[in-house]
Amino acid sequence: MSILINKDSRIIVQGITGKEGSFHAEQCLEYGNNVVGGVTPGKGGQTALDGKVPVFDTCHDAREKAGANVSLIFVPPAFAADAIKEAADAGIEVIVCITEGIPVADMIDAYDFVKKTNSRLIGPNCPGLLTPGEAKVGIMPGFIARKGTIGVISKSGTLTYEAVSQLVAQGLGQSTCVGIGGDPVIGTKMKDLLQLFEDDAETEAIVMIGEIGGSMEIEAADYAKTHIKKPIIGFIAGQTAPAGRRMGHAGAIVSGADESAAAKMAYMKKCGIIVVDSPSEIGVTVKNILKR
Repeated sequence: MSILINKDSRIIVQGITGKEGSFHAEQCLEYGNNVVGGVTPGKGGQTALDGKVPVFDTCHDAREKAGANVSLIFVPPAFAADAIKEAADAGIEVIVCITEGIPVADMIDAYDFVKKTNSRLIGPNCPGLLTPGEAKVGIMPGFIARKGTIGVISKSGTLTYEAVSQLVAQGLGQSTCVGIGGDPVIGTKMKDLLQLFEDDAETEAIVMIGEIGGSMEIEAADYAKTHIKKPIIGFIAGQTAPAGRRMGHAGAIVSGADESAAAKMAYMKKCGIIVVDSPSEIGVTVKNILKR
């Protein structure tokens, strides 16, 4: 099984007529053949991807006319928060925002808006979702993954790919891979996804990749200690990062001892999570756990 997306997902791409939106929409369509439309205000009635999918003026139109239930957002930062709110207002169930550089104040407003709806937001500034062999919503390279029973949660896009590669090298496939994004304000937290994977009957184990800065990994570890029975294999990026310096993601800055890699790794271990020191150990560690 999978979480959030599958072969029956009906995907629209907000910003499909732009360069990035068009390119990645084509990749998603080729992977799962379930992109049912795009949204660009003022271009409703046109088609995109060489006439393969219709373009709508609004998400409401796409929901009503194409049955859309998943939206992938490639909209410039100044307009992306409004695009998120539009999708949620239209009743789109899963919203994946790839856009990087959205102002924090805009995202706080969008986050609060989405929380009042039945929509779930992944991102922003994330690689999106991949259910191997079924659907791709985002920019993850689908060819590196294989269908299986390991759930993957990651703040980092490149480390998502590395974890998947390590798992596949050990003959292990993935149920769903989720890149949550590394911005200070994101729609779905690690603990939320832990529960979704826990509830998925065909997910056997969960890989959780975090990084320095913030308290999300600590909150997820606390939650896992009392709510998650499946094995969790964790890794924290930024182990050599100096305190007080931003490293890559907007949220990856250590402002206190509890936000360092060492502190997070120690706390995760205390909560029963199996922590590895290097991404290269992920595949082997998961394989050995599943043999027990």
